[in-house]
Amino acid sequence: MNQQLSVSKRDGRKESLDLDKIHRVIAWAAEGLENVSVSQVELKSHIQFYDGIRTDDIHETIIKAAADQISKDTPDYQYLAARLAVFHLRKKAYGQFEPPRLYDHITKLVEDKRYDQHLLVDYTEQEIDELDAYIDHNRDLNFSYAAVKQLEGKYLVQNRVTGEIYESAQFLYILVAASLFSDYPKETRLDYIKRFYDAVSTFKISLPTPIMAGVRTPTRQFSSCVLIECGDSLDSINATSSAIVKYVSQRAGIGINAGRIRALGSPIRNGEAYHTGCIPFYKHFQTAVKSCSQGGVRGGAATLFYPLWHLEVENLLVLKNNRGVDDNRVRHLDYGVQFNKLMYSRLIKDDYITLFSPSDVPGLYDAFFEDQAKFDELYIKYEQDESIRKKRIKAIELFSMFAQERASTGRIYLQNVDHCNTHSPFISTVAPIRQSNLCLEIALPTKPLSNVMDEEGEIALCTLSAFNLGAIESLDELEELAELAVRALDNLLDFQDYPVPAAKNATMGRRTLGIGVINYAYYLAKNGKRYSDGSANALTHKTFEAIQYYLMKASNELAKERGACPKFNETTYSQGIMPTDTYKRDLDQFCDEPLHLDWDSLRESIKEHGMRNSTLSALMPSETSSQISNATNGIEPPRGHISVKASKDGILKQVVPDYENLKDNYELLWDIPSNYGSLQLVGIMQKFVDQTISANTNYDPSKYEGGKVPMKVLLKDLLTAYKLGVKTLYYHNTRDGASDSQDELTPEVEDDGCAGGACKI
Repeated sequence: MNQQLSVSKRDGRKESLDLDKIHRVIAWAAEGLENVSVSQVELKSHIQFYDGIRTDDIHETIIKAAADQISKDTPDYQYLAARLAVFHLRKKAYGQFEPPRLYDHITKLVEDKRYDQHLLVDYTEQEIDELDAYIDHNRDLNFSYAAVKQLEGKYLVQNRVTGEIYESAQFLYILVAASLFSDYPKETRLDYIKRFYDAVSTFKISLPTPIMAGVRTPTRQFSSCVLIECGDSLDSINATSSAIVKYVSQRAGIGINAGRIRALGSPIRNGEAYHTGCIPFYKHFQTAVKSCSQGGVRGGAATLFYPLWHLEVENLLVLKNNRGVDDNRVRHLDYGVQFNKLMYSRLIKDDYITLFSPSDVPGLYDAFFEDQAKFDELYIKYEQDESIRKKRIKAIELFSMFAQERASTGRIYLQNVDHCNTHSPFISTVAPIRQSNLCLEIALPTKPLSNVMDEEGEIALCTLSAFNLGAIESLDELEELAELAVRALDNLLDFQDYPVPAAKNATMGRRTLGIGVINYAYYLAKNGKRYSDGSANALTHKTFEAIQYYLMKASNELAKERGACPKFNETTYSQGIMPTDTYKRDLDQFCDEPLHLDWDSLRESIKEHGMRNSTLSALMPSETSSQISNATNGIEPPRGHISVKASKDGILKQVVPDYENLKDNYELLWDIPSNYGSLQLVGIMQKFVDQTISANTNYDPSKYEGGKVPMKVLLKDLLTAYKLGVKTLYYHNTRDGASDSQDELTPEVEDDGCAGGACKI
């Protein structure tokens, strides 16, 4: 019967359906894969064919038939489906499977204004041909299905209105490399491009969404994270909102610090009017964040920061929950609440916390970040001053309210501002850290803007990437990878445009990078270590020591060539202080791993030559880019051996790396008995990481009496995190009782916060 079916070709002609041709394509895609059946995919597809079916629809049907077979027992179907999808993708992009000559491809896309014209200005035809000869298009066949769909959805240059796609993955990688190293000397740059291309196309270095989607195109904004601080004046509030709109439209996630805004009822204009409080202005920021989508790739997202001792805190903590009315809720922002030692000590002593409006207590807000002794002194002084408006509340009540709201929304985060400033590469009295970003892994200095073109303000940008721990065999490999990542990202700072002067000045002065890791769960499984029992502590110490050491070494080498960053004198590194000098000594109780690398020589070299970059590391959540590399997310344990993501293309299934051999070695999220083991690991990582870490806390109510997580468990975790020097806490995940085994394939829908947001790299 099948023989009578006809096919509508791309050019409108009709011809009879050729099953042999289909068979050959599926058999090609199945080569070298284990436990996949060509005939099974054929059978599942044939059922859905009909007369006059379009060639495109045949491809889609076959791909879907293969993707539906992905399971724990047959994980290789994710590669079969991926190869079929790559075949289809290339046909769509080039009209044939074989990619065109790179030079012709670039010329065509520059003419169409899809690629940056500089590609043809910076490189000769001969150089482009040399790169073309170096590309290995077969690497397209190493992607998993989820990766191809992510590439197709988010990264490949396309017309989002018509759905046309114009390139395939290896062209993306080589052109990103060529764009980033374009200003290097002619004699060395092709070598750097080839090495960088190899590192990203074999998934050793993972690049964030803004770089993958943006570098090589005319839109030159590639920073993942933007930190904007708002002052307590209308001009500053308006400047903040204009900066938000500019950056959201160019693919960035936003951190807003609104902690300076005075409380409801504070006098303004010498008592002529009283202040409407924080909430109307937070709403104003929410509207600015949601006004644009990020380059057509995802909606805008932001986290807003304020101190725990703000007079309005009781109304601010509840802004995200589903109770209340729209007037007193601002639900589409996430919130970061700021703590320090004094707040925790009041909790431990069962004492009171006094709330103030920052405008009524001169010097308190600045001391909160810059000088803890001075903060304590002023805070106690203002507590005793009868003339100042204030409110006292039991510390346990306030902490419980914070923990309760964090648990119910999952999205109220925590920042320990004293740790962010004491264990930091910045001298806190000169360049204090007053906020973090959307996903809580960035800790950089900011200054409020008085208007959007203000040269004196400081907007912090961070440019991200990550090492894939699963793709390295020995820690020595990190040395070359660190050199490539630091050089590429450092170039990117000069290569991109800056819509706001405050961002340009800050970036050019500090040249901050944030390089993290992905595939940590696979790395532990491969080395037979677990999250929960302390077995991973020594390995983690060794690994993160190597990462930070090689990153700093690479930045130091670059400073010898190109000079240190202009504001290097505002870092503790300039004083010869290393991350290993300022960490919380409490870590030594459970991790006695010695240092393995020569920090003293590095210290001397840095004092002499400086560093090209003020910061180098940050551990981000890495959602999408982990999928591209077929890796586990960031430092997170997987929820199940198969993860299921609902995307706009339907359900994407991905099996954890090397499932066949290591399935018993993976410690799944809900098998981990408490947060203590993973908080230890975060503390060890934080010893070396110079910014901060998107660390989650996870709770399974079924493990507790009455199916409720006791408040004392929540508070104990907050205190433990503080004690171990953890700077920030990101999501609070609660198990909802649905099965995570994923065999019944209930998809875990990606959230629109950071999963769709910028710094999920």
